[in-house]
Amino acid sequence: MSISRILIINRGEIAVRIIRTCKVMGIETVLAVSEADQESLGAKLADKTVVIGPAHAAKSYLNIPVIITSALAVEADAIHPGYGFLSEVPELAEACAENDLVYVGPKPDHIFKMGNKLVARSIAQECDVPVLPGSEKVSDYEEVIRMIEKIGLPVMLKAAAGGGGRGMKIVTDKEEVKTTFESASAEAKAAFGDSTMYIEKYIANARHIEVQVLGDKYGNVIHLGERDCSTQRRHQKLVEEAMAPIIPEKLRQDIRTAAVQLAESISYQNAGTVEFIVDQDEAKFYFLEMNTRIQVEHPVTEVITGVDLIQEQINVANGETLRYVQSDIDFSGHAIECRINAEAPMEGFRPTPGLITKWQMPQGPGVRVDTHCYQGYVVPVFYDSMIAKVIVHGRDRTHAIRRMLVALDEFSVEGISTTIPFLNQVLQDEDFINGDVNTRLLEKIMANNLELI
Repeated sequence: MSISRILIINRGEIAVRIIRTCKVMGIETVLAVSEADQESLGAKLADKTVVIGPAHAAKSYLNIPVIITSALAVEADAIHPGYGFLSEVPELAEACAENDLVYVGPKPDHIFKMGNKLVARSIAQECDVPVLPGSEKVSDYEEVIRMIEKIGLPVMLKAAAGGGGRGMKIVTDKEEVKTTFESASAEAKAAFGDSTMYIEKYIANARHIEVQVLGDKYGNVIHLGERDCSTQRRHQKLVEEAMAPIIPEKLRQDIRTAAVQLAESISYQNAGTVEFIVDQDEAKFYFLEMNTRIQVEHPVTEVITGVDLIQEQINVANGETLRYVQSDIDFSGHAIECRINAEAPMEGFRPTPGLITKWQMPQGPGVRVDTHCYQGYVVPVFYDSMIAKVIVHGRDRTHAIRRMLVALDEFSVEGISTTIPFLNQVLQDEDFINGDVNTRLLEKIMANNLELI
């Protein structure tokens, strides 16, 4: 069956991103919107819209029965989940299969296996991909203490069903274990409905490196290089780069090979991202998790490879073979993405929803902006605070940083506070410029620039 109409069950910039690729492919788009998103740019650009419920995500973007009913009502051939919301919920992929709808993503089994961090960790071990010293499920804080006695401090407590930094806590002192365990498991229960925890050795001087992979139903799996996502705050990425700067070439190739190896081991289909922690002190890498969806930061991979990842997702879901073999993938220059959030950094990154009274985006060679906003748009209070992504492509990393600084300077938003000034400071930090980055870089920048917090 050839896909001719897709129901997009997401919002924000990723909805706009999917719509634009579908238009190029000649595919009709129907955007599922909540009552709060009827005036979004995505709603204006889609061929049709269907209101699936009130603003609260549980009654709209997370409501599988309503989404399936809507897809059938508009006679869609396929559903694209984007990222977030239901994008890593195997029950949605199963519901699509039961109703003869194409799910633009991997198989339900892939989502389940990689969605549970303990199962994913076991699969990685089985195919000889390195994992951090750690544990299987831990039931109480006393088990955590026993594990600490084996692997030492510090450790990271993590939710087995987790993601997005929720249910994750660092333990540096045995005296903290009981309260930290109870806090993390309660947070995991509230966020994911599952309080199961496990622990891993915490790497202080760590880089967060991830590899984009593509697979099809014929057993073909390739990678499209790696991204460095180390510049993050509270496990939330703010700046992403492709390719990873200042990394030994053998280590780079080993990480890419491991990602493909893992995806091949489960016969992975569609786009996915295999994430790793790199211990810079030991020059070793360890499997972290696999995200079975398109990533927020996918544009940096697109601009250095020339591959439209959304198009490849749709092609694979349509039963086509990959259009590329590994030798087809060439890497050109360096790309950086900055996430622009409606937040006030000087007030603890407080969300700042409201009316955008001025919206002037940067332009010029090598500059791309992915967004759903415009002048006169009201940023709603109900959802994630990201309002845009600025992506730049330069001939090398220095060139890309300069382009990003110009782009951030040209990006003018009024009516709400944004993280643009904060990102400007990050891009001018000496360690960032030198490529001396790790997952604690933003803590250092904020400590040295108290006016930003």
